[in-house]
Amino acid sequence: MKITVDTNVLVRAVVRDDPKQARVADKVLKEATLIAVSLPCLCEFVWVLRKLYRFDEASIATAIRALIATEKVAVNRPSVEAGLAVLDAGGDFADGIMAYEGSWLGAETFVSFDKQAVSLLTRQGQAARLL
Repeated sequence: MKITVDTNVLVRAVVRDDPKQARVADKVLKEATLIAVSLPCLCEFVWVLRKLYRFDEASIATAIRALIATEKVAVNRPSVEAGLAVLDAGGDFADGIMAYEGSWLGAETFVSFDKQAVSLLTRQGQAARLL
């Protein structure tokens, strides 16, 4: 079966705080022939792990890298790598994705009120402007 995974399935598989749901998540992920993981799903995944479960950035990045290393996972890898680059630098995964996606859509500059996001993106060589 080819599936699109919801955030809560990934969270259960990683956090394992509900043993029954963790077993069901493991089963569906193992049996799937393709696991489509959307960018909003990954952004939610990062937010949930960070805010609700207090995972650090390195643990979150490790979980994402393990997921996308799986052959049957389909994801927008360049966007995810951009998100991981910002996360690895101590920033917000979603900011990296938004900046990458915007550039891919034809934008020239990422603009934000978020000083940290603009600073991190600028240090990575991306055009970013603080409003």
